[in-house]
Amino acid sequence: MKKLAMGAAIAAISLSAQAAVERIEIKERIAFAPGVSFGEAGAYEKIRGVAYFALDPKAAANAAITDLKLAPRDARGRVLFSSEFVLLRPTSGQPSTLIYDVNNRGGIAMLGQINGRSPAHNDPTTAADAGDGFLMRHGFSLLFSAWTWDVAPPPAGARPLVFAPPVAKGVKGKVYNEFTVNAAADVATYAGMRGLTYEPARPEDPHAQLTERARPQDKRRPIPRSSWHFVAPEQAGGPGRVQLEGGFKPGTIYELTYVAKDPYVTGAGLAGIRDLLSYFRDKPFEGAAAPKNVLMFGISQSGRVIGRMLHDGLNVDESGRLAFNGAYLHVPGAGGSAGFNSRFAQPTRHPSMMEEHEYPADAFPFTTAPSSDPVSRKTASFLDKARDKQGRLPKLFFANTSTEFWNRGASLIATTPDGAQDVAPADNVRIYAFMGAQHYVGRSRTVAPFTACVSTSDHYLPMRALVLALDDWTVKGKQPPASAYPQLADGTLTTVADYRAIFPKGFGLTPPEQNLREPRLDFSRGAGLPKRGDDYETRVPVPDADGNDKGGVRLVEVQAPLGTHTGWNLRAPETGFAWATSRFDGSFVPFARTEAERLAAGDPRPSLEARYPKRDDFAAAVRAAADRQLAAGLLLPEDVERTMAGNLGLYDRIMARDPADNGCGYLYATP
Repeated sequence: MKKLAMGAAIAAISLSAQAAVERIEIKERIAFAPGVSFGEAGAYEKIRGVAYFALDPKAAANAAITDLKLAPRDARGRVLFSSEFVLLRPTSGQPSTLIYDVNNRGGIAMLGQINGRSPAHNDPTTAADAGDGFLMRHGFSLLFSAWTWDVAPPPAGARPLVFAPPVAKGVKGKVYNEFTVNAAADVATYAGMRGLTYEPARPEDPHAQLTERARPQDKRRPIPRSSWHFVAPEQAGGPGRVQLEGGFKPGTIYELTYVAKDPYVTGAGLAGIRDLLSYFRDKPFEGAAAPKNVLMFGISQSGRVIGRMLHDGLNVDESGRLAFNGAYLHVPGAGGSAGFNSRFAQPTRHPSMMEEHEYPADAFPFTTAPSSDPVSRKTASFLDKARDKQGRLPKLFFANTSTEFWNRGASLIATTPDGAQDVAPADNVRIYAFMGAQHYVGRSRTVAPFTACVSTSDHYLPMRALVLALDDWTVKGKQPPASAYPQLADGTLTTVADYRAIFPKGFGLTPPEQNLREPRLDFSRGAGLPKRGDDYETRVPVPDADGNDKGGVRLVEVQAPLGTHTGWNLRAPETGFAWATSRFDGSFVPFARTEAERLAAGDPRPSLEARYPKRDDFAAAVRAAADRQLAAGLLLPEDVERTMAGNLGLYDRIMARDPADNGCGYLYATP
């Protein structure tokens, strides 16, 4: 297939003057995974291009975009910007389902978790970049584009998708940057995780303030301005740094405040996603028919982007139509009803146990069916603005792991804000909770910087089944698996205090004192820190006698357990925050191999020997659990043997492990 060189022949597709997408430029068109045929879908190609947008600030569909009216406009009163995109699709040209994967901090996310391989350099090209080819074998077209600006400079050779939004010129305001260090350091970066921040409007701002405190709720203690100064970025275009006399210390939350200017119109990135999908939804593109279905998919930050689009009605285009028919929000926590579309927004940031509690990340309403907030006395739904002109809503999956109940307020999407009552999801929504899993499948081989090895429960396999289920629901009307998540009514959701009382003792894990309580923030005062009210009440899953969570989707690893999998992992004392949990990681502690080892260790949990007298007994338990997942529509036939192999491999490594070995390397099949 002919490759179009940059700066050479560029195909341009012009649209009507009224369209939000004015034109598309194709920069590159090549074979994807040359020589590979993905089952019935056949060969694939990659198209890299640039979409050019024009937003009308007066259009009702754009009214929710913060500061759009303050951005520069062309002679026709429109705000112009562009976004790079990458499209992978079958070369057959037949209508297929288009899945838009919201990139995470500039990086393609879906291929890593669904296909098992993140593309090298964030540039899917080779057969290796396709992983096991799952999405291609099922014929999906995959679309990725730039939507956010705060992405730190990448390693050499990488090609992140980074957005250059419109700017609200002349606007000034205070910017807050909370940060911590894991080890003593003279110099620290104050931007968000792998991100950028707004730098001071005035270099070496003499009025900037640096404070310190031990816990989020503590009073901020100012550090004398003469004791610290700004430092240039470590690399060009990177985030600024700050140097402190005597150095930064673990166990301290630092906050750097100063005046910034010219905020980006970050909500334009969300509108760009909407309008790019609307374009592809309606029009044949370069020899292929328009898709038969349009879906969105997002992981973590990317899932919360979808949540913000729904919350603000940015899933409905300027013609009043849904830009996508369904969406899968994976590990979004409380859903993402704030952030991503506010003045001086920094999408990389979000609250954790330790920091950024004053950063807008989630706010009432959280539930997809109407619920009432006893504090504000308002009744509302997360989806109140998400209907199209005919009253239709997209079909939605919300899926969290146990970790999001501890660290991202996941219970709020199915309870009242005071945590007192269940709120069932709307008819167009399914909620799933993967019990015993952490934010991503664990991969750390060391305990540090935590107190336990991470959880390796594999929730990527039910994700694959749910992607196909969402497609079938939106195309064929086939009902997906029933919602499965911890609830108050069935006794599988509770308070942290109750969890601590129930959790088994004596095998090396001590539950946290608290989970993340979503802050109730009021930004109506304008400049300055928001007014903070009482926190929203968040709940956690109830543990069973082994310490594994009840309710929800009980993964094979929990139905046929080899140990205790939790959604939390405490930070090691040397990090200075021994009271806090990891943002993303759970814990795993295996059962004793024999009753003799169990009794010697004082472990209250029955040993592997007592549970599975022989290896074949464990294999039978795993097979039965896999069959139950298969019947529930949460595991695919093609993934049953992968489940068997993964669990039996861990069983063998536990049985071969020296109990005196406190490392985590045994969790993994390869060094």
